[in-house]
Amino acid sequence: MNDLLYIVDQPALNDFCAGLRGVSWLALDTEFIREQTYYPQLCLIQIASADRVACIDPLALPSLDPLLDLLYDPAITKVLHAAQQDLEIFYHLRGAVPTPVFDTQLAALVLGHGSQIGYAALVQQLLGVELDKTHTRANWRHRPLAPEWLAYAAADVRYLRELYPRQQAALAARGWLDALAEDFAALAVPDRYRLQPWEAWRRIREHNRLRGVQRAVLRTLAAWREERASTHDRPRRWILDDAALFELARRMPKTPDELSRIRSLPATTVQRQGEALLARIATARAEPPEQWPARISRSHFSPEQAAKVGEMLGLIAACADRYCIPSQSLADRWHVEKLLLGEDSPLLHGWRAAVIGRDLLARLIADANSPRPDRYSHGQ
Repeated sequence: MNDLLYIVDQPALNDFCAGLRGVSWLALDTEFIREQTYYPQLCLIQIASADRVACIDPLALPSLDPLLDLLYDPAITKVLHAAQQDLEIFYHLRGAVPTPVFDTQLAALVLGHGSQIGYAALVQQLLGVELDKTHTRANWRHRPLAPEWLAYAAADVRYLRELYPRQQAALAARGWLDALAEDFAALAVPDRYRLQPWEAWRRIREHNRLRGVQRAVLRTLAAWREERASTHDRPRRWILDDAALFELARRMPKTPDELSRIRSLPATTVQRQGEALLARIATARAEPPEQWPARISRSHFSPEQAAKVGEMLGLIAACADRYCIPSQSLADRWHVEKLLLGEDSPLLHGWRAAVIGRDLLARLIADANSPRPDRYSHGQ
């Protein structure tokens, strides 16, 4: 552990970053908290190269620009595990995501180590090292940081630099390295991180239980909550929890009395925000039906088409079993139906295309060129 640097002053950060110029990759992780905020609060940045490991304290440094310039260098691959939350932090810092990225959790899925495997479990499986989990819930805003906390944080990148070449080699051996690059690039799409209040309703569990105008109400209320939470930098649940949002959309109260009868809605919220909620609900109820959010519905399939979907799902299950990939992670019925209908499907992109999607498409094309070319055309 004597190679660990703890960087808390600007000259040290400048020197550290200068020494990493020209490297081809860096392992990257962050420690942050967001229990009491809407936006993640960055507390520590961990960096590892082939021969250096550093914990960088953003709360002590006047500027992170030398480090950010390094991380946003497109010649350097950033290696992370379960990258999205870390990348969100950098999106908020610079309005863009550092690229290119290699996500060891996604690579682990494709290589048969399970869906959404944790970093410690992956290190145990591949390297035989058992990581200390004692400080998983540490308050990373606390200062000074104890030496054991720094050692714990450093371990999150120390072993990434060993996982990375192993996974690269395994993916290359299967011919999937380039295909997975498309999935890694998708992690940099700004819409993943950009505030989109009008889409927030999709995150509400069981939103598909609502119908018609109820969904319009949910969309309006979820957008209102998102706007307030982001403006005041407070967790969404502090504004209004999901259960209350769902009930408001389901029952669509028109009066303060009806509003007060919703048990999941706190009395303080009724008192302080009741008028705003009722106004939003009334506005959504007045939307014409053509503006209501559409419910995702399955297309009607003929018996032959349904049989073809079942056949393709069987091929997917066999392929998933061969590569030790969870079948639902590889593809589900919706992915297959879109492919069969000639629509854009996840099976046509990235690692799914390499593993099974291209083979399925070739089978469909061959079938379409058979003596009955419209055997599986939609509606036949």
